[in-house]
Amino acid sequence: MTGTSDEPTPRSAAVTGAAGYLGVNLVGHLQARGWKIRTVARRPLAGVDTTGIEHTIADVRDSSALARVFAGIDVVFHLAARITLATDDPEAWDINVRGPAVVAAAVLESGARMVHCSSVHSFDLAAARPRLNELSARSTARTRPLYDRSKFAGETEVRKVIAQGLDATIVNPTGIIGPIDLGPSRMNGIIDAAARGRLPVVIRGGFDWVDVRDVVSSLVAASERGRPGENYLLPGHHASVLHVARLAAAFTGRRGPLIAVPGRLARSIAPLGERVGGWLGSDVFTPASVGTLVEEPIVDGDKARRELGHEPRPLEDTIRDTVRWFEGHSQL
Repeated sequence: MTGTSDEPTPRSAAVTGAAGYLGVNLVGHLQARGWKIRTVARRPLAGVDTTGIEHTIADVRDSSALARVFAGIDVVFHLAARITLATDDPEAWDINVRGPAVVAAAVLESGARMVHCSSVHSFDLAAARPRLNELSARSTARTRPLYDRSKFAGETEVRKVIAQGLDATIVNPTGIIGPIDLGPSRMNGIIDAAARGRLPVVIRGGFDWVDVRDVVSSLVAASERGRPGENYLLPGHHASVLHVARLAAAFTGRRGPLIAVPGRLARSIAPLGERVGGWLGSDVFTPASVGTLVEEPIVDGDKARRELGHEPRPLEDTIRDTVRWFEGHSQL
């Protein structure tokens, strides 16, 4: 598990995207350690005790609202983003690119420190061979998914403000899973379905999965020890979707997926899946979602381990705790 023997000195933090999956977990973590917390999101907070939290409902592209929230704060954790697997999503592009630019400028003006939460997807996962590290190629080619390109473009905007004097560190988690998840997220939804015995088929392929609690601990470590202007990849463990789903099913005594569809076949029909999903309001089965699993990047977390103390817990513990959380919240 990530962390050090010394408890961090309670400070003040602002968290953007606080109503999202990662945000809820980070806010709870900071609250338990006595931090003074202000939050920003486009909807009310849920899933956390809001006692003592100053919550502002606002868009992260609203600089005047951010200025009020960031005033007098020690560190700003910028988590707000729109995850999309669609080929075309102008709103996601604007939130993921202009959002970091506006937030970074507001943090610079406030004099606070910034931890920008980007993603492993800001790197070109297809080109990362044999291992992906902080020096690997980035997602700039038009052949890369829109989300991937938007995350790198967002980092680029933050770096422009770093050049003006902003004290900021950038972290790049891999596929985040684990409790608490009110959504649930796409991958936690697969874990939930498998634990209920309702996932007969998955796509053959895998990814690097990291526990949300370990990401949260490393975000805080980055605020304390992260070097300005540096990127830190935050991986967990590489595993196939089939393995993760069967682990989840085993914890409830259910039958796991029987079939893993070859990635090449899934990739060939993904464009049709995206069109059908568009009619149904879903982006779960798209070229971007299939491509991520087929590329199967092996992610090097040595830098974060050395400098931030990032030490991901066993994957089995994460899956077990996720299933138990869903059970306890009547989602199974």
